[in-house]
Amino acid sequence: MFKRKSKLKRIFDDKLRSLMTETRDEWEQAKFIENHLDDYDQEVFIRRKITESKHFYLYKEAKARNLGRD
Repeated sequence: MFKRKSKLKRIFDDKLRSLMTETRDEWEQAKFIENHLDDYDQEVFIRRKITESKHFYLYKEAKARNLGRD
């Protein structure tokens, strides 16, 4: 009974880790695009802020779950 719970936790923790790496990559790509624009584009700024918010939300969730570097 308890093995199933630990297995599910491990599966969801792995999904959380992969989501964190994906959002970090998207965030860095958005920062790169924003830095290399010639003029100010509000849509690019908004997309960067959205990806940044997603990444930090996942970071806080990982911290709450006590996920460390394994």
